[in-house]
Amino acid sequence: MKIHFILVWYFLLPVLAVHGQNVREDSLEFKLPTDVVITAPRIILPLRQLPFSVSMIDAASLSDLPRSISIDESMKLVPGVKVDNEANGNRVHVSIRGQGILTERGIRGIKMMLDGIPLNDPTGFAPDLFDIDYAIIDHIEVLRGPTASLYGSGGAGGIINITTQNGQNRPIAGEASFDAGSNNFWKVFGKADGEYGDLNYMISVSRTMGDGYREQAHFRGNNLYAKATYKPAEFLQLTPIIGWSKYYNENPEGITLNEYRLNPLQANPDAIPYNEFIGNNRMTLGLTGLAVLSEKQEIQFSGYAKKTLFTEANNRTFAHRTITTPGLSVQYIVRTIDSDTSWCNLFSIGTDLQWQSVDEHRVENLFGIEGDSILSKENIHQRGTGIFAIDKFDIGKYWSIMGCLRYDNIRNELSDLLEQPHTVSGSANFSKATSRIGVTYSPDQDVTLYASWGQGFLPPSTEELAQNPDNFGGFNKHLLSATSSGYELGSRGILLRNLHYEITCFTLTTENDFNRYRISDSLRTQETFYQNAGASRRYGLEISAEFAPLSSLSLKASYTYSHFVYANSTAMRIMMDDSTIQKNIVSGNFLPNSPRHQLALDFHWNISPAFSIGLTSETLSKSYIDGANIESEAVEGYTVLHCALRYKVFFSGVNYELTFSIRNMTDIKYVAFSEPDPEGYSYQAGPRREFFGILRIRF
Repeated sequence: MKIHFILVWYFLLPVLAVHGQNVREDSLEFKLPTDVVITAPRIILPLRQLPFSVSMIDAASLSDLPRSISIDESMKLVPGVKVDNEANGNRVHVSIRGQGILTERGIRGIKMMLDGIPLNDPTGFAPDLFDIDYAIIDHIEVLRGPTASLYGSGGAGGIINITTQNGQNRPIAGEASFDAGSNNFWKVFGKADGEYGDLNYMISVSRTMGDGYREQAHFRGNNLYAKATYKPAEFLQLTPIIGWSKYYNENPEGITLNEYRLNPLQANPDAIPYNEFIGNNRMTLGLTGLAVLSEKQEIQFSGYAKKTLFTEANNRTFAHRTITTPGLSVQYIVRTIDSDTSWCNLFSIGTDLQWQSVDEHRVENLFGIEGDSILSKENIHQRGTGIFAIDKFDIGKYWSIMGCLRYDNIRNELSDLLEQPHTVSGSANFSKATSRIGVTYSPDQDVTLYASWGQGFLPPSTEELAQNPDNFGGFNKHLLSATSSGYELGSRGILLRNLHYEITCFTLTTENDFNRYRISDSLRTQETFYQNAGASRRYGLEISAEFAPLSSLSLKASYTYSHFVYANSTAMRIMMDDSTIQKNIVSGNFLPNSPRHQLALDFHWNISPAFSIGLTSETLSKSYIDGANIESEAVEGYTVLHCALRYKVFFSGVNYELTFSIRNMTDIKYVAFSEPDPEGYSYQAGPRREFFGILRIRF
């Protein structure tokens, strides 16, 4: 029945798009012009020619965010994406089609790009998103599915490509805003931008603070970001980038089901006594550029260097890391067009080089106070080398084929500086060749059918390697790379002039998937370690649509069906702190924190040029806390409703905008997400009803 339903959609949508009639004249007509382009696949492509599933979050949607402090706000209407916001700040987990779902913190298997600068380290791990101020984002591209052939280990599940705003076309402009709301939240933001001759610039600064909606969830942060685009010659464009972020984010951790029922907003019993938190101070310098060699040839390049001071306090240790991450990318692109035969070929070849040095030491956490004895002291050197080739070939007016091929080599070397009682120095190296191929068929300007196959490559990250179950310090030598491959079939286009849609079905097979566990060592019982957990099989359906029956009214919807299960040949024991509890991962059980249904709806009405109202809803179905799939421990499904009212006025050359929003209007009690835990501390409660107000001034 499901297959028949999907086939009906694929045959029906193009027919409706071509033959739709009787549309109201005052409706908003969607278009897919050639200037609507996507840059995430490393070459600029019109959206209708892209043979992969992709979503774009535009500036208008981003301007409607009630707080603009975290990526989960902007991803609600992107199918296939799940964001878990642990502490009401930027300590988030992001997964695409389940890739990265088992990471305890940070982002795995997704390439995160900010203005062409990667946020991932050489192993593909993005530790946080503190560098991003969502108040200055122009648009976000989300490319779903295995894309390791484009970006290596960071692209096993997809790409999130974030582009900030450029300066306005006048010498100077500016924006200031003040946000305030529940749980002592506030944010102060300022931006100046403009254009002088060949120089376009933008600089922003913000300060954010809040207590969070749970105990031990206070956060505060500063963010500075500046970029300029300069054209010293007709053939050359340079964009220098400077970023600085400093964040402190307390960690309430998960709680048990009984604790959740008693008081869902309480912290884990260890979180407050040990003052669990993450502190992060990062400086980024970058330069991206474009050199046009001829009408058909160009070189894109980027270089960057990051310096991070990182501190994490868990309930047993303090970890201090000084992280230096330089990198370089160069890409050559050539286009060949034959006007007589209506074919076009675009070929690109390039390399990504990235290094990282981590100086780390750990000491005991004596109830929030650092102990004197050093438990581990080490230096980690990493290098990631990737070479890739991309070829896109247009056949006539309707067909296009795109293929990608890449080889990655990742080297990790650890020098033990403590050497007591014995050295744990060592190395861990991983390499893999990956590919992806896709085809599009566009019988009409407003209709595209596409199909693709791709591979993923997910080596153990810095975080996973550094958690060594055998010793304090050293590498976890038991880990293998996770690999995946999958197919997708989809259609995107416009129906009846005012309904924009994309529908995709996919399958994904993963080998050596990662899983989390604990050990019985008395000093390390609360640490998280990683192991390969066998195979998983995934398939799903992703639908997004935007309907504008009137120019003042828009309706958006996003639906995701996910069927993510283990496919192990033998049962795998889940290690619990209580050895009398018997839990096993068996073939056919669902992956943790993977609801089968996700639905987001958004209603926006411009009642007048000055006043608008927005209503949104988020619905997630039941999910399980671990691979054992015990029903009594399952997280119940929920629906959360939000509302926003916005008033705009223009006076004396200045735009004023006042927004009032209510999150979780019905004040429901729900578990926002869960995670495996050997003691049952698996439940992360979502926020109850919250109120926020924003005053923005643009001049």
